[in-house]
Amino acid sequence: MLEVPVYNTDGKKIDTFSVDEKVFGAQVNVDLVKQAVVTYHANRRQGTAKTKGRGEIAYSTKKLFRQKGTGNARRGARSTNVLRGGGNAFAKTPRDFRKKLPQKMRQAALKSAILAKILGHDLSVVDGLKVENPQTKQMAGLLKNLDIRRSCLLAVRDRDANVYLSGRNLPDLTVRVAGELNAYDVATRQKMLVTREVMTALCGQEDA
Repeated sequence: MLEVPVYNTDGKKIDTFSVDEKVFGAQVNVDLVKQAVVTYHANRRQGTAKTKGRGEIAYSTKKLFRQKGTGNARRGARSTNVLRGGGNAFAKTPRDFRKKLPQKMRQAALKSAILAKILGHDLSVVDGLKVENPQTKQMAGLLKNLDIRRSCLLAVRDRDANVYLSGRNLPDLTVRVAGELNAYDVATRQKMLVTREVMTALCGQEDA
């Protein structure tokens, strides 16, 4: 069993949360986590880059001058890629960079990413997180009390506009609903902060 510290909003340790590593796959599958991150990056690419090739340039195909006797370099058509205004040698065309990752692999990658955070002592549980009014100062104070000075992922159980609005101006804080957690968000943030309700759900469900 692994022990995860539980803090209140003042940064004081008030409890520990016991976690069975078997719930998160027993061991970290680094290759799978990397595959999930690569897939996420690939799916964010637009793939709309386009440049004109030699065949798309609106120039005459007439040879510029005869092959020999002029003292010039041997040139073909005006659209050659070695001349200014010519087409590109390896023109870019729109393409789809998307990769597919099965649902079970995505779930397993998320489990491994969370387990890595637990094993690295980079995951903490916060109890009693309530934001009455959207105020960045309050969220910044919470991170300061918990001594979190690096990029952090905050996972909450349900959508809370006050929590989201309070954290969106903090460049190193990302707020996610538990149901929207993914391996990329977990793996690319140095710290992870979850509410007690989220930790209970993550440990109690069979499919993370």
